[in-house]
Amino acid sequence: LQLVESGGGLVQPGGSLRLSCAASGFTFDDYVIGWFRQAPGKEREGVSCITSDGSTYYADSVKGRFTISSDNAKNTVSLQMNSLKPEDTAVYYCALALEIPTIVTMPGDYDYWGQGTQVTVSS
Repeated sequence: LQLVESGGGLVQPGGSLRLSCAASGFTFDDYVIGWFRQAPGKEREGVSCITSDGSTYYADSVKGRFTISSDNAKNTVSLQMNSLKPEDTAVYYCALALEIPTIVTMPGDYDYWGQGTQVTVSS
């Protein structure tokens, strides 16, 4: 089973980025794919997640600016990030929780993790 993130980079405040997470090697009916981020010196925090039935969650800090979506045919989950702020700067990770049909937001709930992609918001 493998998760591969892409789409990070450097963007100015107010700009946009789209992160993608390609998942391969699993066939479970119930799962959750989440996006987390970790800034230097801070704990890893949940940003957003989507369940296999399409339910979504957003942290208050990103609500209204980030949108999560899934393409089940391609086993890909994307995170569209708009109106980016310097405080969004972090390494972003996607993660997979298996056999869980509901929203889960804690890192310990997830079984597999991608390698992370850096997002830097700076002028």
